[in-house]
Amino acid sequence: MDLLTQVRTSAAIAVGKAARTASRLRGGGSALPGLVTEKVDPRILAHTLGELAHGVVVVSGTNGKTTTTKMLVAVLRAHGLSVFTNPTGSNFTRGVISSMLGEVGLSGRLKADVAVVELDEAHSLKFAQVVKPTHSLLLNVARDQLDRFAEIDHTAQLLASLAEQTHGSVVLNADDAFIARIADVVQPGVGIEWFAVDPEIADQLPAIQEDDVRFSDPADAPTLGPAAGLLHPHDAKSFTIRYPGGSNVGPLELRQRGLAAMINSTAATTMARVLLDERFVPATAQMALERVNPPFGRGEVIDAGGCPLELVLVKNPAGFTVALGTYGNEPVASMVAINDNYADGRDVSWLYDVSFESLRSRGVALTSGVRAYDMALRLQYDDVQVDRVEPDLDEALDSFLAAHQGEPTRIFCTYTAMMHLRRRLSTKFDLARFGEDPENE
Repeated sequence: MDLLTQVRTSAAIAVGKAARTASRLRGGGSALPGLVTEKVDPRILAHTLGELAHGVVVVSGTNGKTTTTKMLVAVLRAHGLSVFTNPTGSNFTRGVISSMLGEVGLSGRLKADVAVVELDEAHSLKFAQVVKPTHSLLLNVARDQLDRFAEIDHTAQLLASLAEQTHGSVVLNADDAFIARIADVVQPGVGIEWFAVDPEIADQLPAIQEDDVRFSDPADAPTLGPAAGLLHPHDAKSFTIRYPGGSNVGPLELRQRGLAAMINSTAATTMARVLLDERFVPATAQMALERVNPPFGRGEVIDAGGCPLELVLVKNPAGFTVALGTYGNEPVASMVAINDNYADGRDVSWLYDVSFESLRSRGVALTSGVRAYDMALRLQYDDVQVDRVEPDLDEALDSFLAAHQGEPTRIFCTYTAMMHLRRRLSTKFDLARFGEDPENE
């Protein structure tokens, strides 16, 4: 960096660190320090991440970004790499900067071998305007927050633009037609690898994908090479990540339940193999994956006064369908909390694309959040009994836990509802707060 750039970078980091300290003292959010830093130096990310030895990996897609990023980071760290990431789940550029402020000195030098950052579809392009990714891991597209991103073809175009700006390698979901077609726009010389569900369980795909993202003709699906990662489940918990060319990972079991988590681990492991190449050790990857705790709210199990409370994030038809397929038939007291804040998406009509029949046997104890009554009405259409409607999240949580003391409970919740409830639970039960990740300390 030249002297002027160095001075600007140092000033931006100093201001950002001060804002970070003030924000923490006030109990504020994690993005504000990044926003302040970016105002002082709009190219702060280029100056701090641009020269890492193993490059910059961007993880993006509609569902599974936070979980997949956490898994990828765990596998790389288990192989001895120093990894910078944005563990709070704040997947805008300012969230990445905020995470970086705790690890970078005033010189702007980041002590890391590689950066693995989770970014939403739109902000991944803003990030790429400043830092060209060396690697991109693109997961899926779904109808999520249509008021922000419009239909899924637009979301797919955002991800395609990210792939076009990637100059090392991309890892793509071979089961998602929109993601698979991105291979056609990747720049010459950029490597392409794939992850997919083993064809032997292809009949389960309708439960995890919407009709319009699957291949209408299987013959149109990409041809997978020996380095493609194939998810091969053995039962509801155990699975192997199979590589036709060898170096299979597993059998293994995750701490996070469900087919979606297995797919996320397959994506993460395939990206890790690309990055590590001959240094990849299957047993090391297996050990790392089995130790990963679910990210906050993504199937996280909380000790709520001696009984397990499961927080399950839901934000679109595909995600809610997967969650119900994983948890819906279990006889557990359930609450559903639906907000329509900006980070959730204002349009919640997607709830009518989800079947809630699996909740009929036990019913739903309580609906809450800004759209508590809308959710109760939707459940009524599927003949699911709702015992109570309480829009206030704090009141709803307290009454829900009081009514079901001594038994397991579960809350399905949209993003901002999850964050609110998680903060409340951290206070009630002395838990790590949202954005604090003991595994990274």
